[in-house]
Amino acid sequence: MKKTPLLNIALSRLIASLGHGDIVVIGDAGLPVPPGVELIDLALTQGIPGFVATLEVLLSELQVESHVLAEEILQARPPALAALQRLQGEGALGRERLVSHADFKRLCSQARAIVRTGECQPYSNIALVAGVTF
Repeated sequence: MKKTPLLNIALSRLIASLGHGDIVVIGDAGLPVPPGVELIDLALTQGIPGFVATLEVLLSELQVESHVLAEEILQARPPALAALQRLQGEGALGRERLVSHADFKRLCSQARAIVRTGECQPYSNIALVAGVTF
């Protein structure tokens, strides 16, 4: 049995397979998934699992070099924004890059996988760029 909080087999496999610079997107329930990009669908119902809880569990195993957010998150100010700012302040998310929501959706086509949550707050999406531990 694993000692870390992450128990989901598909997510554990994904993280173990990442290389430096690979992208993983954690998205809200409405984020479109481009053809050809793996979808790991965790959504059960509205809000379950939430965006922040999913992100925090992934961060327990994933080394992050940087992250990308849609700049619209700053205007919409979903509840997840406070948690993102806290995690950024703790150094868990690396460098931040803001792009338009349209560009964020285009970036999703480069992701190794998109993790769909049950989050129903607009712009509760993040692209995590894998780092290295050495």
